[in-house]
Amino acid sequence: MARSRSLLLTICTILAILIHGAHSFYLPGVAPQDFFNGAELTVKVNKLTSIKTQLPYSYYTLPFCTPSKIVDSAENLGEVLRGDRIENSPYTFKMGDAKMCNILCRKTLDAKTAKAFKEKIDDEYRVNMILDNLPLVVPMQRPDQESLPVYQLGYHVGLKGQYSGSKEEKYFIHNHLSFIVKYHKDTQSDSARIVGFEVKPFSVKHAYEGKWSDENPRLTTCDPHTRHTVVNSNTPQEVEDKAEIIFTYDVEFQDSDVKWASRWDAYLLMTDDQIHWFSIVNSLMIVLFLSGMVAMIMLRTLYRDISKYNELETQEEAQEETGWKLVHGDVFRPPSNSDLLCVYVGTGVQFFGMILVTMIFAILGFLSPSNRGGLMTAMLLLWVFMGIFAGYASSRLYKMFKGSEWKKIALRTAVMFPGIVSAIFFVLNALIWGQKSSGAVPFGTMFALVFLWFGISVPLVFVGSYIGSKKPAIEDPVKTNKIPRQIPEQAWYMNPAFSILIGGILPFGAVFIELFFILTSIWLNQFYYIFGFLFLVFAILIVTCAEITIVLCYFQLCSEDYLWWWRSYLTSGSSALYLFLYATFYFFTKLEITKLVSGALYFGYMLIASYAFFVLTGTIGFYACFWFTRLIYSSVKID
Repeated sequence: MARSRSLLLTICTILAILIHGAHSFYLPGVAPQDFFNGAELTVKVNKLTSIKTQLPYSYYTLPFCTPSKIVDSAENLGEVLRGDRIENSPYTFKMGDAKMCNILCRKTLDAKTAKAFKEKIDDEYRVNMILDNLPLVVPMQRPDQESLPVYQLGYHVGLKGQYSGSKEEKYFIHNHLSFIVKYHKDTQSDSARIVGFEVKPFSVKHAYEGKWSDENPRLTTCDPHTRHTVVNSNTPQEVEDKAEIIFTYDVEFQDSDVKWASRWDAYLLMTDDQIHWFSIVNSLMIVLFLSGMVAMIMLRTLYRDISKYNELETQEEAQEETGWKLVHGDVFRPPSNSDLLCVYVGTGVQFFGMILVTMIFAILGFLSPSNRGGLMTAMLLLWVFMGIFAGYASSRLYKMFKGSEWKKIALRTAVMFPGIVSAIFFVLNALIWGQKSSGAVPFGTMFALVFLWFGISVPLVFVGSYIGSKKPAIEDPVKTNKIPRQIPEQAWYMNPAFSILIGGILPFGAVFIELFFILTSIWLNQFYYIFGFLFLVFAILIVTCAEITIVLCYFQLCSEDYLWWWRSYLTSGSSALYLFLYATFYFFTKLEITKLVSGALYFGYMLIASYAFFVLTGTIGFYACFWFTRLIYSSVKID
């Protein structure tokens, strides 16, 4: 019932787009909020993040100013897995009410808290905040352009530097924040909608006259009465034992022409779309080349067949040029480890379904960046529900191989891939726990993931497998001989290892430029929201995997080697090896990760991603070759 309702909602939303245009509707959970002058604005704090360690921490792990009571915001599954910890903050804004030199609190550091700040400044940690579901950004002007600024998510906890005339490196904290809240005024009413949340951080050693008063504190370095504001960090606040730090902030409200529906455009501004188009044109060249080869093979094969039946060739020529016909009695012989192949093909179908539906939802705008963790949550749920297709695909193939124990194959399909990934994930999670990071998945979430796996995914795999086992077995187009044919000695370039490794280069070549942007968004804490480009690249990847496997499969059969089942899977699947090698290259050239735990996390997660890519591309290649062999052997008449 719930699924049918959500399907109806999807159809209605698509119709709304078509009728009213893309900017006239708002997705559930991200509807605009109107604020009148004087309305209270809730500023929330999120995790501390670093691209040097990749280990997020809760905001209050550092001794910042705290509200009277810290309240956690409810997070979805994706947010928890990302390490988001959203909590309330002591910052209080009122719509349209500009504040200057607002004193938040005064802290005196001890050796332990000073060390905590220094460690986070060393690792270049950033503070993340949220206002009206918009993340806090620091605008940074490009040195080479006078165009729109680049936005950095969050501001740095502090910075390192030296006093003039000294070589000793000191640590300074950003204790004064100048917030800019941009709003779009509604011409019809007095209400406004928030369209931007920016900050300029400063490090200021605040001073005050006489004794500190908590009731009526007054600073000499920043005073709203004398219009004395903070505009630079010329006298920075040092982080050291027994240092007194006064946290202050300004709030400024700016009217903006940007409408609420377009407020994310600045965050998602893509200045390098030419590179993406170059990537797609480059990939299309590969596809055209392979398509030409496949067309030549198909036409040549069919032409030779027709010629043979019309007796326009001698028997010797036919045998020489159509060597693939000689192995017709062995080409559909079940491979060794056929059960494992069935499991991997089923898992690949599950992965393919998950990625395809996720991309369609993303293109339609359902996975908006304002819905934090939405992408990961959607992928996990889709993976679980696609289990029915995994069970069906593995069971159908298993029955074709004359298998009878469908329950055994269903269990292996449901457990094998998630089990391997869970084992790696559990080890990585233990490492994160050891670092006391908020990125560690809590036991409650662990239980939810296990429930999704064993409570929903496993039963659905069994349902799919049962349906597949009840279907009639797929008939081979030609009969298989009882005695296997001897495979002649192969040329060096037809060696399985060589042809498999060559086969993975082109699928990887079709996606590697887009892969750079995906890795950058994941590991350098940037937004990735160009799903239109990604969908095109995914379509090109499917075609490339299919065509390279068909071409190499044809050459293999022509050289009278009929062991194509596993080789077709591994040919396109080997692109995952190149993906992992590229991830290694990216690690050493683009990232500044120095901690052993952070490096282990990177390679652990990239290993999972490469394994998933292997399963996906391998399945695409397998089904392409499966279709090709059935097509060519059903087109010839075997005596």
